[in-house]
Amino acid sequence: MGHVFPRHTKSQLPTAVAGDGCYIVDQNGKRYLDGCCGAAVSCLGHSDTAVQEAIKIQTDKLSFAHSGFFTSEPAEDLADLLIANAPEGIDRVYFVSGGSEAVEAALKLARQYHLERGDDQRSHVIARWQSYHGNTIGALSAGGNKWRREPFMPMLVPMSHIDPCYPYRDQNEGESDEAYGLRAANRLEEEILKVGAEKVSAFICEPVVGATMGAVAAAPGYLKRIREICDQYGVLLILDEVMCGMGRTGTLFACEHDDITPDILCIAKGLGAGYQPIGAMLCTKGVYSAIENGSGFFQHGHTYQAHPTACAAGLAVLTTMLERDLLTNVRHRSEQLTKALTDAFGQHPHVGDIRGRGLFIALELVKDRDTKEPFDPALSVHARIKKAAFELGLMCYPMPGTIDGKNGDHILLAPPFIIEDQHIDEIVEKLSQSFTMLEELSATE
Repeated sequence: MGHVFPRHTKSQLPTAVAGDGCYIVDQNGKRYLDGCCGAAVSCLGHSDTAVQEAIKIQTDKLSFAHSGFFTSEPAEDLADLLIANAPEGIDRVYFVSGGSEAVEAALKLARQYHLERGDDQRSHVIARWQSYHGNTIGALSAGGNKWRREPFMPMLVPMSHIDPCYPYRDQNEGESDEAYGLRAANRLEEEILKVGAEKVSAFICEPVVGATMGAVAAAPGYLKRIREICDQYGVLLILDEVMCGMGRTGTLFACEHDDITPDILCIAKGLGAGYQPIGAMLCTKGVYSAIENGSGFFQHGHTYQAHPTACAAGLAVLTTMLERDLLTNVRHRSEQLTKALTDAFGQHPHVGDIRGRGLFIALELVKDRDTKEPFDPALSVHARIKKAAFELGLMCYPMPGTIDGKNGDHILLAPPFIIEDQHIDEIVEKLSQSFTMLEELSATE
C-alpha cells in the first residue's frame, strides 16, 4: 500500500485499475460486480462515456474558479436542473464536495436562519439513533451510529436523539403500519417539549436509513407527521438523502415517496456517481430569504464548493439519468432483485428481514428467525460475509450494530441503475455461496 493511509492498516487491498459498466477490475484482471456502488455512489457504473466526456470538455475550458470570485456555467446549469426536478418549494442549491459537508452546511444554515429572524435561542438539534450523517464533528454529532461516535464523544456537539422508525423490531403485533408510523413520529414531539420548543433549531433524519440500519424506509405517514410537528413548533426539517437520494429509491428525491418537502435537503453520492466528488445542500425559498433579507451572507464556505469540473460531472450524471429514464429501470430492477432475493432467502433460517426501496435493499441477518435474536457481535458475521462475497467477485456492503450500535448484522445492496438480468442472477448466486458459513456460525454459539 506504500505511503497511502488506508482505512484499516492491517488490510491488504487489491489495486483497482479499470472500470467496465457494473464491474471494477483489479491489477490481476479479476472482475468484481459492484453490488453496492462502493457506498451507493456509482449509480451509472464505472465507464459512462457521456460523463467522462463532460469532464474532459470542462477541464479543457476551465477546471476551477473560486466561488468567492465567480460563478460558473456548470454550477448554474446543474442548480437549475436540480430545482426543476426538486420537491415543490425547494429553490436554492449550495454545492459542496460530499455528504458530510452538505450536512455541516445544513446544520449551520438552520442555526443562522433562526438568528436572522431574531430567534437566537434556537440552537439545539434533534436527530435519531441508528442514523448516519457523516464523519465531520457536526455531522457525527447528529449521527446516531454509536460505534462511530464513541471514540470522539468528548468532542461532539450536544444534540439529542430519538428512537428510529424501525418496523421490523419496533412495531407491535397487530399494530397497523400507519399506527406505528404515527407512534414513532410522535417521539419527536415528546423530545421537543422535553428540550423546550423555543430552543430547538432543527430535526434531521434519513427518509430511508442507509448504512447504519440497512435500507429502512419510513413507515407510512411517519414523515408527514414529522413535517406537521416541525411546522407546529417552528423547527426546521432537514432530510439527509446523501445515500438514499438521487434516484436510488426509484424517484430522484427519496422524500417524493412520502409527498413532503423538507426545509433543507442534503444530497451527494449519486449526484456525482463517483466520477467527481460533489454534494449539495438544497433549501426552500423561505430559508434562503431569511439570509437574503437579513445579513445577506451565509457564514460558511469551502474552497472547492461549486467546483466547475465537479458540477459539470454532476450535470452530466443527472442529465443521463433523466434522458435515459434510468429511474424507470431502478423501479423495474428493484422488483426483480427483491423477488430474486425473496425467492432465495425469504425462508432462510438466518435472514430475518428483506427490506428496502428501489435499488436500495438490505437483508437483516439473525441467529434465530423466529425470535429475531441476533448473532453474537464477536463473530463479526458482517465482516465474514463481506470477505467471502468479495473473494467470489461480489462487492456488497455488510455492517454491524444494526439494532443498537453493537448487536445485529445486515447486508446492504445498492447496485448501479444500469444493472441487467444477468447481474441480478450473479448477485443472488454469489451472495448464496457466501451465506454457507451461517449455519456453521450458528452451531458454534
